[in-house]
Amino acid sequence: MKILVCGASGFIGSAVCCALSAAGHEVLRGVRVPVLPGDVAIDYTVDLQPSAWMARLRGLDAVVNAVGMISEQADASFEALHSAAPRALFAACAAAGVRRVVQISALGAGQGGTAYFASKRAADEALMALPLEWTILRPSLVFGLQGKSAALFCKMASMPLMVAPALGEVRFQPVHVDDLVRAVVAAVDPATPAHRVAELAGASSLTFDGMLCAYRDAMGLPPAPMLHIPAQAMTWLAWLGGKIPGLPLTPENWRMLRAGSAAAMGELPKRPLRAISDFISPAEGELLRLRALASWRGTLLRWTLALVWLATAIVSAFIYPRADSLALLARVGLVGWPATLALYGAAAVDAALGLACLVRPRRALWLAQGALIFGYSAVIALCLPEYLWHPFGPLLKNLPILAILFILFAEEKAWTT
Repeated sequence: MKILVCGASGFIGSAVCCALSAAGHEVLRGVRVPVLPGDVAIDYTVDLQPSAWMARLRGLDAVVNAVGMISEQADASFEALHSAAPRALFAACAAAGVRRVVQISALGAGQGGTAYFASKRAADEALMALPLEWTILRPSLVFGLQGKSAALFCKMASMPLMVAPALGEVRFQPVHVDDLVRAVVAAVDPATPAHRVAELAGASSLTFDGMLCAYRDAMGLPPAPMLHIPAQAMTWLAWLGGKIPGLPLTPENWRMLRAGSAAAMGELPKRPLRAISDFISPAEGELLRLRALASWRGTLLRWTLALVWLATAIVSAFIYPRADSLALLARVGLVGWPATLALYGAAAVDAALGLACLVRPRRALWLAQGALIFGYSAVIALCLPEYLWHPFGPLLKNLPILAILFILFAEEKAWTT
């Protein structure tokens, strides 16, 4: 069969393309920016009329719609991507003689009250009203090595203190991407009965805490305590996230989290959906563990360094007695206005380095900080040798800072995807 997969560059869409190709089908990748021979240029923010699709659908046997997003963006709304463009596509499929259409919707679209679910439901209902052989798949949270939600959950699960929203006994039934893809491959087969809505929820029904613990165990990490963020605090954070583009938490997806993602129908014909304990093989667990740790380790180290530099600047300029600071500078040969300039100039440099850790992290910055620490340490060791054996270890404490800089320098490029 000749099949167009819309959203082919996404997590689910790319997996669908691979599976359909492996099954012997001719697959056309519908993507916003074509990069491979045969790619079909589509844009769900623009292609909102059936006429925009007709030329792309000639000669096709089936279409799979895998376009979706969890949060709206400045240039893409739920209404356009989940509803208007798919409705135009489906109508064009009926007019162009495309035989089968598979719509990847979302568990909860049948009754969910959020804008996300409403937009998915509008496309589902439009497809069901057309004279096509249609299948609507409504998956729960989809887990896969390349999935963004899976990466986020594994990141949360990998921390020594797991921080999670207080969701109580709300249930989740994550489904593995391979099971979803298997359902798509079956749905395009002309021998498979059409006109059905399938809710795809995995075999494991867990709380949010239980889901994180399952992923933590699969990554080979020991049990860790759980810190719950109260629901009211999550509501405030979601409100803030809705005001700042790009943040993962918004009022919309907080409402969906509180509703859970579970269903009674969690099985495909002939083969049950896998349990969460079967999502991750031992080899994949090691990879996910390393990725998860790397995803937050660099941020923690950068913010720690920033705090050290900024606190040092504030203490030097405003808190530590100025006379004592000038007395120390006198011992290294600086007196009068040069000493004052050195005191406040060093504080300004420290503040600049702290801010740079947050807004301009780069290898040159880590090298500059390392060189400055070496310089400070050498001058202090030469002119103030008592600090070498001081019980508070002011010079020895530079060693872990240098170790942090070494790690950041070595890990400049993230490999968390």
